[in-house]
Amino acid sequence: MNHLMALDTTATAAQGGGMSMIIMLLVYGVFIVALYFIFFRPQSKKKKKEAEMRKNAQVGDEITTIGGVCGRIVAVKDETDSIIIETGSDKSKLRVKRWAIGSVDTVHEDDQA
Repeated sequence: MNHLMALDTTATAAQGGGMSMIIMLLVYGVFIVALYFIFFRPQSKKKKKEAEMRKNAQVGDEITTIGGVCGRIVAVKDETDSIIIETGSDKSKLRVKRWAIGSVDTVHEDDQA
C-alpha cells in the first residue's frame, strides 16, 4: 500500500511540473510580444515614415542632410537616386543621395489639409 501512495504522489507532482512549464512558456511568450510592441514596431513605423519623406522630397524643398548641410533642392536625378541641392549665398551646388536627407523643412499646401 505504501508503494501505491508513493507512485500516486510522484505522478501528481509530475503533472504539476508540466503545468508550471506551460505557464512559464506562456509568460515568456507574453513578454516577447510586449517587447515587440514596445520596441520594434514603433521603430519600423518611424523607418517607413522617413522613407516616405525622402521619396516625396521635390524641387524647391528646403532640406537638411544627415551630415547637417542645409540647402534647397534644385534637381532630382531618379536614375541615380540622388538630388542636387543649392547651399549658401554663393549658390554652390552639391549632389546628395536621397538616403542622406535628414529632414524636409518645407511644408506643402496639400500637406496642411
